[in-house]
Amino acid sequence: MAMTDDLGRPVDWTPAREPARAGMTGPTVRLEPIDPARHAVSLFAVSHGPDADPELWDYLPYGPFADEAQMTAWIATCAASPDPLWFAVIDRSTGRALGMVSFMRMVPVHGVIEIGHIWFGAGLQRTSQATEAIYVLGRTAFDELGYRRLEWKCNALNARSRRAAERLGFTYEGIFRQHLVVKGRNRDTAWFSMLDGEWPVAKAAFERWLDPENFDAAGRQRQSLADLRAGIRGA
Repeated sequence: MAMTDDLGRPVDWTPAREPARAGMTGPTVRLEPIDPARHAVSLFAVSHGPDADPELWDYLPYGPFADEAQMTAWIATCAASPDPLWFAVIDRSTGRALGMVSFMRMVPVHGVIEIGHIWFGAGLQRTSQATEAIYVLGRTAFDELGYRRLEWKCNALNARSRRAAERLGFTYEGIFRQHLVVKGRNRDTAWFSMLDGEWPVAKAAFERWLDPENFDAAGRQRQSLADLRAGIRGA
């Protein structure tokens, strides 16, 4: 497919491929295509149980659910959806589902794909496994499927999601004002992206950060993702 850059120069470009409804595996997590029979019980427990994050559903267009049956029915609709393409985040050591993510708004001809509908149970939040799940999605999008642009969007009021995007190496691009109406409320949307040219540095930083040697005996990181990215760029 013939393409040119902003200066009109030819660019070698082959359209990306759509992600398969198939598992993706990292060192400690596995992303499995969502299946209500396999995942609903665990996902309801981590999102509605006594230790659940009370703010989990604040910025999502669905949930919380009245009971396990209602959430299972919703997960069944997710399992049938081609876009978003939903995955459960599985702890490989226990086989337990701890959260959900998706690929969405996939436009292979332009090489654009979004990571969306990210929600992690309280036990997965702010852990190395949460970071690993995003790394696995990025690796799949860029290295395996050939995308040029990976997007992350969230409610502009969602400070936690915005901090996460920047920590993970996404670049803030601005606010789409009055973008959506969610649960009867206006949503201004914050847009972030990572480009294929930025991925090699981000990938190397992810892999160094996830290395067990980057954590002390108490599980504290020795170097942050931001510091690792800066060091790799400097080198």
